[in-house]
Amino acid sequence: MKIAFFDTKDYDVPFFTRLGKERDILFKFYETRLNGDTCELARGFDGVCVFVNDDLSSAVIEKLYSYGVRIIALRCAGYNNVDLKACFGRIHVVRVPAYSPYAVAEHTMALLLTSVRRIHKAYNRTKDFNFSLSGLTGFDLHGKTVGVIGTGKIGRIFIDICRGFGMHVIAYDKYPAAGYDYVPLDELFARSDIISLHCPLSEDTYHIIGEETIGKLKKGVVILNTSRGALIDAEALLDGIKRRIVGAACLDVYEEESDVFFHDFSGHIVEDDTLARLISMPNVIVTSHQAFLTEEALENIADTTTKNLADFRQGAHLENELCYQCGNEEDCKKKRREKCF
Repeated sequence: MKIAFFDTKDYDVPFFTRLGKERDILFKFYETRLNGDTCELARGFDGVCVFVNDDLSSAVIEKLYSYGVRIIALRCAGYNNVDLKACFGRIHVVRVPAYSPYAVAEHTMALLLTSVRRIHKAYNRTKDFNFSLSGLTGFDLHGKTVGVIGTGKIGRIFIDICRGFGMHVIAYDKYPAAGYDYVPLDELFARSDIISLHCPLSEDTYHIIGEETIGKLKKGVVILNTSRGALIDAEALLDGIKRRIVGAACLDVYEEESDVFFHDFSGHIVEDDTLARLISMPNVIVTSHQAFLTEEALENIADTTTKNLADFRQGAHLENELCYQCGNEEDCKKKRREKCF
C-alpha cells in the first residue's frame, strides 16, 4: 500500500517507517503541506497521511479522488480542516482519536505552573547569575477554581491533575459526563480563576473566548489553550490583557499558526503582528503546538494510523472512520459497525 505523507516532521519518520514495514505500508515522505498546489504529489498513491495544517477542502478532495486516492489518514484527533461532505461516498477518512491524552493534559499543567510561579523568568535570570526574587511572586493553585471547557479524555485527565493540586473544578460540555460539577458557560466565566480549553473546534466553539466573553471573565483570570487555536480570538485576548482582565495566557495553539508553527523563524521577522505582540507580553507563554510531543504519543499516533490504513486495505471495519453523518447516530445508516460507504 502506497501512502503520500505530507507535512513531515523529523520525529515522524522513524515511527512511521518502522510500523509501516510491519504492516506492509510504504510511505513517501514530503516536507510540504497538502494543498491545491501540492496535491499533484499524491497522484498514483492509494492514500494520503496528513496533519493539522494540511488543506483538505472540497477542491483538494476533488483532485485527490481524480488521482486515485481512496483514503485520508489523519495523524491527529482534530478534523476541522477536512470537508467530510466532499469525502463521503468517495474517499474514506480515518483519524487518531486519542494518542496520549496524558501528554496534552500534563503539558497544560506545565504551562500553568510555569506561568503562575514565573519559572520561565527565573530560568532566564539565573542563566545570567541573577538570583534576585523581585517580580517572581506567584500564587498557590490550591483552593483556586479552574473552569474546564470540554470534558473528553484530555479534559478529564486535566481535571484529575487539578484535583491532585487541591483545586476546585467546574466544567462545561454539551455532553456532560458523570462525576463532574457542570455549570452554564457564563457562570464558568464569572467564577473561574483559571480557564482551560479542551474542546474541539466547531461552529459552536469558534472564538468561545472572544470580545463578548472577555467582559464576563473574572479579573486576573489565567487562560490555557492546548486544543485548537481558533477557540480564542487573539485580538480580543490581547485587548483583555491590556485591560488587565486577563492576568495571564498560556497558548500551545494559535488561530493563524499554520504559516508559523513548526518552522524556525529565529533569523527572520515574523509578519504576524498579533502573534508578535502576544509573545512580547510578559504574562503570555506560547509553545509551538508541542503538547502532544512525547515518545509515547508519537508511538501511539504511528501505531493507530498504520492500523487504520491496514484495516482499510484488508476491507475490515474502520474503527476510527469519520464522515459527516457520524456525529448523528440517527443519520448514520451503518451505526458505526462497518465502513461508512
